[in-house]
Amino acid sequence: MHSPRLLRPRRSRRRTASALTGAIGLTLGLTVALTACGQTGSSAGSGDTLTVLQYENPRSAQGQGWARAVEIFEEEHPGVTVDLQTTSFDAMRQNAKITLSGADVPDVVEFNKGNADGGQLAAQGLLDPLTEQVEQFGWDEKVTGSMASFARYDENGNAGSGEWYGVPNIGEYVMLYYNKEIFRGVGIDELPTSVTELEADMDAILEAGYTPISSSASTSQGFNQMWVWYSLVSAEASRQQIDDFMFLSGDVDFDAEPWRSGTERFQEWIEKGYVGEDLAGLNFEQATVNFLQGDAAMLIWNNGEFDRIANDSGFEWGYFTMPGANLTMGSSGHLWGVPANARNKELAYDWIETTLSPEVQNLIGSKGGLPLAGDTDTIDDPLIRDFTARFDELVAGDEFSFYPDYPVPGFLDFIQENMQAMSNGNQDADGYLTDLQAFYDEGKAFQTGQ
Repeated sequence: MHSPRLLRPRRSRRRTASALTGAIGLTLGLTVALTACGQTGSSAGSGDTLTVLQYENPRSAQGQGWARAVEIFEEEHPGVTVDLQTTSFDAMRQNAKITLSGADVPDVVEFNKGNADGGQLAAQGLLDPLTEQVEQFGWDEKVTGSMASFARYDENGNAGSGEWYGVPNIGEYVMLYYNKEIFRGVGIDELPTSVTELEADMDAILEAGYTPISSSASTSQGFNQMWVWYSLVSAEASRQQIDDFMFLSGDVDFDAEPWRSGTERFQEWIEKGYVGEDLAGLNFEQATVNFLQGDAAMLIWNNGEFDRIANDSGFEWGYFTMPGANLTMGSSGHLWGVPANARNKELAYDWIETTLSPEVQNLIGSKGGLPLAGDTDTIDDPLIRDFTARFDELVAGDEFSFYPDYPVPGFLDFIQENMQAMSNGNQDADGYLTDLQAFYDEGKAFQTGQ
């Protein structure tokens, strides 16, 4: 057991508002040059080259599916070469405006969902609307319900209505991967059915000398702590509370439930050592490695690492969603978009269609990638088939709470900074909720023009 940390006084709302102003300026006025790995080359805009800029790990199910899509596309388009360029998630977010400006831009780009990212790109005219193509190709028959929520944006860049600006081809949901050998070794014979039972299991794991959940809190891709926090909030949230928060459709009181109870519980988990120590310098890759090395009993992540864990773990493993939760973190995957200045738009539409084809979708599904247009019954591996069936259940039940950084500009950076501060003991639940309210309210006013 770790001794409770001293609580930090609340920061002023003025400081938070200033931080938001800077974040909005960063989102709207980025001028940082692309990193070398993401720089579009001279092939951009060439009639015999389709330039696709994406940031998925080539070893992921989606990355493997897109590699096959390149082969299919080139077979079906003789004389055309696909230049599949890879950048990072952070580089694309931070450099999106300059990437999509000018005459020499990619033909297709992968971009992040939500008002804070995709919505801003749409509102600034950097992406072409795709509604006509969605209807022409029938993509709206494959991407439906909550999976389409963040594909459409209005004139202010708010999700849920308006034109289609992006098309996902997979879904996502967040779970706890777990090491069955560690669980058995500490006497855990059945999976927990509530958060309270999970905490009792984590106490036993700690007592045996293991870190219960491998996590990370770096402000550069240290996403795990944010997902732990929001999973605890989602566990107690209602559909209406999350929709009000995500789609800016109602008042949100962060001092009320489920925000307060989820955030206070998150602070308790930090103080008890459930998520490890010295997380400030760790990113999600390091958290994954720590789990694969057997140093931690669980890893919170989505299906993006499913195929890797299946191939690289030297132990028997499984997964479960947050036990007893009302809602589960998850959504559609990131989006394909066509820049307004792209020169090969017809080829770009064909590329999106190829990634939604049965062959590519079923390949992604066979690797645990949760395809939106795949056939679950074609999956041979029983673990992957059950995993995909669980996703189908969550979609059918409208049980996704999405991801917390979507609603307002600068939110991801703001949340990650506070996740790091809470993990270090330099922020507490009270201070975070106060700052969260101020940042969100200011961002909402910016987004809605109120």
